[in-house]
Amino acid sequence: MAKLIHNMIRVLELERSRKFYADVLGLREAHRLDFPDFALVYLRNNDNDFEIELTLNKGRVDPYTHGTGYGHIGVVVADAATTHAALAAKGYEPAPIKEFKRGDELLARFFFIQDPDGYKIEVLERYGHYQ
Repeated sequence: MAKLIHNMIRVLELERSRKFYADVLGLREAHRLDFPDFALVYLRNNDNDFEIELTLNKGRVDPYTHGTGYGHIGVVVADAATTHAALAAKGYEPAPIKEFKRGDELLARFFFIQDPDGYKIEVLERYGHYQ
């Protein structure tokens, strides 16, 4: 069977994106491949072996468009409210916390935050299906 290993996103400013992913998701550089025209930086943390691959196309100045097909990356945290408050205190702008319910049954508690290049990240509280 196939094993998921990374999700690639294109970035305009590598250091700005590295800082964001370190501050917001605790991801650190695990591997880097640097070429004359582009660089690939793989980020991960000790909680998993799945990586975010930041791709920098050197010399590009125009922001990337995400089109109508891009969705989001999903992560889980122990407590959505605590994480939300910590990110806001660092100067990031997470969207309000929401609850996803079926009738009165709580299915998920979550919020979204965008990285410097506009990629959406869904931050879910570890609960139910979202472990």
